[in-house]
Amino acid sequence: MNDVVQDQWLRLIANADDPQKMGRSMFVTPYATMLRTAYAHPRLRVLFPWTGMWELHFSRCTEQRCTWDIPYIAPTKDGRFLVAGPLRSQVVGHADSAHDAVALVVGRLPVGCGKAFVGTPEELAVHERNHERG
Repeated sequence: MNDVVQDQWLRLIANADDPQKMGRSMFVTPYATMLRTAYAHPRLRVLFPWTGMWELHFSRCTEQRCTWDIPYIAPTKDGRFLVAGPLRSQVVGHADSAHDAVALVVGRLPVGCGKAFVGTPEELAVHERNHERG
């Protein structure tokens, strides 16, 4: 795992543990659980995590604009987790635990998905094309 990815995971987890940063939302505890559970999985820990609106997304590159080709996880009001994506209109399913949600994401990783590429999506695409040609 590269330092950029590791640093991002650790920053997100540290923020999830800081009540001043997280505020008072019903999603704070499941959000923190979701982050830790995803980080514990070796196939997700090497991807670049990013968050927004209590959602945990995974990118195959480290620079903006992040890739949008992996399902994401979000806690729901009923205490479960929604796995959706890559498009917002695509619902993969609901999971009763963060562990089950992570399993749903891992089962839908793109073929050949490995460590996040240090760079932009455009640089990643060039890199992948060059490796396909051998």
